[in-house]
Parts: sequence; C-alpha cells; structure tokens
Amino acid sequence: MVEANKLVASISNFLFEYDTPRMVTVKNRRIGLIFRLIQLGVLAYIIGWVFIYEKGYQSTDTTISSVSVKVKGIGFTNLSNIGPKILDAVDYAFPSWHQSSGKCESDSDCAAGVFSRYGQGIMNGKCRNNAEGNKTCEIFGWCPAENDHIISNPPLLMAAENFTIFIKNSITFTAFGVSRRNIVESVTKATLKNCTYHKVHDPLCPVFRLGYIVEEIKENFSVLAYKGGMIGIVIHWDCDLDWPEKYCTPTYSFHQLYGGLDKEKVSAGFNFRYAKYYKENGTDVRDLYKVFGIRLDIMVNGKAGKFDIIPTMTTIGSGIGVFGVATIVCDLVMLHMLPKRNYYKQKKFKNVEGESSTSMPAETKD
Repeated sequence: MVEANKLVASISNFLFEYDTPRMVTVKNRRIGLIFRLIQLGVLAYIIGWVFIYEKGYQSTDTTISSVSVKVKGIGFTNLSNIGPKILDAVDYAFPSWHQSSGKCESDSDCAAGVFSRYGQGIMNGKCRNNAEGNKTCEIFGWCPAENDHIISNPPLLMAAENFTIFIKNSITFTAFGVSRRNIVESVTKATLKNCTYHKVHDPLCPVFRLGYIVEEIKENFSVLAYKGGMIGIVIHWDCDLDWPEKYCTPTYSFHQLYGGLDKEKVSAGFNFRYAKYYKENGTDVRDLYKVFGIRLDIMVNGKAGKFDIIPTMTTIGSGIGVFGVATIVCDLVMLHMLPKRNYYKQKKFKNVEGESSTSMPAETKD
C-alpha cells in the first residue's frame, strides 16, 4: 500500500509540477570571464566561418556542364627512317607495321586452335625453327609480328610541345537560371587569336600550350613523349551570384593521372593500337599503328550561391542555439567545480510548494 501511494505521489508530482528558469546573477570573475570568452568564440565562429567563409546566408546549386576540345599545331621531324616530315594534330601515330594475312611465330605452347593472351595469332600445333634457330610455335596471324619495342628516337611526339588546346566549356546553374561559358567577357575574338593561358599573366584564356601543361604537372616533356601520358585538367567554378554574373569565372588546374612516368609504375604512359585494312595483289593486308600520345581528361566542377532568407534565418537560429553552450559550461563549473558550489546550488534552485485552501490567507473584508 505504501509503495502504491509513493507511485501515485510521483505521478502526481510529474503531472502537476512546472519548471521555470530562474535568473541568477553570479558575481564571480572566473565564471564571468569564461562566459564572455565562450560567447566571443561562438560569435566569431558564426560571423567568420558560417556567414563569411561558408556563406551560410545563401542557397546553393551545383553545375551542369559540357566540354569540347580542339587541338591545333604544326610540328617538324627529320627521322632517318621516314625523312623530313611536317606533322599536325592528326599525324601522331607511330610506329606502323605493314602486315599481311599468313603464318607468324610466337613463344607459346603449340596446342592447335589455342591462342596466348600475349601472342599474335592462333597456334596450328606445329613447332618450327625460326630464323634465329630457336624453337617456336607456328601460328596463323598477321605477318610480320609486331615488335612492341620499336619506338622512334627522338619520338614524334616531341614536335607537339608547342601545340595548343582550345577548350570550350559551358555551365548552367539551373536553380538560379544562370548560364556561363569559359570564354568570358574579357576574352574577345582578337584576344582569343593571340592569347595563351598562364596562371598568373592570363588566367582566363581558354587556349593552353601543351608544353606549359606538362610543366605545371612537374613532368619532363621529353620523357612524356616516349611513352605518352594521361593528364587531368580541372575546370572549377565558384560563383557568388550576389555579385554581377561577369565575376563568375573559371579557374584551371592540372594533375598527372595514375602517377608520374618516373615512378616505375606498371603500364605507365598512354598508347593504343588501330589498323587500316586493304588488299594487295589479292592478299588481305593491313597497316598496324601503335599510337603514343597525351590523353587529356577534362573534369568540371562548381557551385553557385545566392542570398536566400530561409537559409539565413536557419543559420541565425542555429547560431543562437550555439550560444547556449556558454551557459552549460559555466553551470558545470559553478555547480560542480568551485569551492562554493553548494551555496550556488541553493541560489540557483528553489522549490515552491503549491498553495492549498488551508494555507491561503483569509480575504480582507471592507
């Protein structure tokens, strides 16, 4: 019965009690200094980081983008095997093998109808002596077999150092109805014909010299020309649309993809093969080309922000809530760490009993 009465009393206290904040002014220099320093730190965070740096008063949008590239340039080479030659952007394919359909040799097992992953034809099951007197498997494929170690010296790609790359990029921030191109207002037809990108002297020119890009990734062009390479070009848009749109301009950066060529990496560089097919004296013939080059991967990212009352009020509200940290910290110090903590507890908390009919003072009659 006693336990039941306690339970009823507890429920009654929970249902019929009300907690109200009580303002207590504490004359303590340490507590006061801690309180003001925390408030100052919170205020600096809200104004400096949230509002100024993160622009918490803006709504944001990411970009939708498209890119096109045009390569131009003229190079000259005078190799002993091909003689003097003028090269433009479509000529970079070397070396080539003039092959016809027939039987070739490869260092593989000779099971008929089987081909090796690194071989160059299908084995016919016969083991033969090659020109050097070595035992090899006879295969059915394109002759002569490709010699993967033949690379022009100096490579043809060396003549491309002064080639230029014209990048056209358009972006749209759909949330704000804003579209921009990397050919900005300061780039006219006249300047476009003569300008070349430089991160300091001409950072908005969309025409890039290939040699300059290679310098920016800390690579040697003569080394890159032997095996080719893969370079990332990043176009970054960071636009504050509270200002006129003409200030929304791109920045460019360059990165070596998959590590540099001097790091002894497997399958370093960039190359691919293609072939041209035709008939010669009734025989199927092809010219096989192994192309060494520089692959450019262009990546676009960006964001835009513009003032919006909803994120502004949300940021202010959350900032006001953060101010409560100062009160929590000071209460912890005052009520649990200071020598006079029991005294402060008596002043901060006060229990008030509800008035009953027996304790109410009698009304004064006129």
